[in-house]
Amino acid sequence: MRPVLRTQPLTPWQLQCIQELSSHRLQRMPVQYILGEWDFQGLSLKMAPPVFIPRPETEELVDWVLEEVTQKPHAVEAQGGPLVLDVGCGSGAISLSLLSRLPQSRVIAVDKGEAAISLTRENAQRLQLQDRIRIVLLDVTLESSWAHLLPWGPMDLVVSNPPYVFHQDMEQLAPEIQSYEDPAALDGGERGMDIIIHILALAPRLLKDSGSIFLEVDPRHPELIGNWLQSRPDLSLDLVAVRRDFCGRPRFLHIRRSGPQAGCPVDAWPGPQPARVPG
Repeated sequence: MRPVLRTQPLTPWQLQCIQELSSHRLQRMPVQYILGEWDFQGLSLKMAPPVFIPRPETEELVDWVLEEVTQKPHAVEAQGGPLVLDVGCGSGAISLSLLSRLPQSRVIAVDKGEAAISLTRENAQRLQLQDRIRIVLLDVTLESSWAHLLPWGPMDLVVSNPPYVFHQDMEQLAPEIQSYEDPAALDGGERGMDIIIHILALAPRLLKDSGSIFLEVDPRHPELIGNWLQSRPDLSLDLVAVRRDFCGRPRFLHIRRSGPQAGCPVDAWPGPQPARVPG
C-alpha cells in the first residue's frame, strides 16, 4: 500500500485527539494502552491497564504449542481436540490464539486478577470464542486451587507465561512497565520461580499421562528448573526440550508428565463454571 499525502489541514477535533495521545505517551504510557488494542497471532485484542501486555516472544510460545499439537494429533483424537489450561491468562492472548487456530480445542483460563479475568472474557466475546473457554478467577499459589479445576477433567496441556522476572531485576524495568503494568504479573520472586514452582507442583494432579507443560521463562531458568525437577522425582515431570526465542535466548520449556495420572475424574466439560474461587 502506497502512503497517501494529506493536503487538508487537521480539524480541531483531530488536533485535540493527537494532543491527548501524545500527552499519554509523554507520560510513558505504553502504546498498547493508548491505542486500546493490539494484535497478537493475527487477533485484535483489547488492552487496558494494568493487565499485562502480551509480548512478541509469547507468540513464539503459542507457535511451539501449535506445532506440537498438530504434529501429534493422535494424543487428543479421542476428545476431538486438546483441553488446555492457561495459567495467568492476562488479556487472553494465549488462550484465544489457541482456540482460534485449533477449532476443536477447549481452554480453561485462570488468573488471580479480576481485571485480567474481565478483559479475557471481553476479548473472548469480541472474537466469538466464549463458548469454548471457561474463565476462572483463581490463585494457583493456594493449596486447594487444583481441586477447583478437577471437575473439568484431566488436561492435555498446561500453557503459561507466568511472572518470571527475578525480584531484584524489577527496578530495572522500563518506566512504561513499572508505572502501568501489574507488578504481580511480572515479579517471580527471588529467583523468578515462585509461580513456576506452583504450576509444576499443580500440573501432575491435572495432566493426563504424557500431558505437556509449555512455559515461557527467563533465560536463566532452564538450568534452574531442570535441577529443581530432578530434585522432585515424585512429580514425574521431565524437561524434554528448551527452545530459544528470536534473539537466541533460551526462553521456552517443554515439560512432559511421565508417571501415572493422579486422581483426575473423567472429563466433565463443560460443567458449571465457578463464579469465584475465594482467596
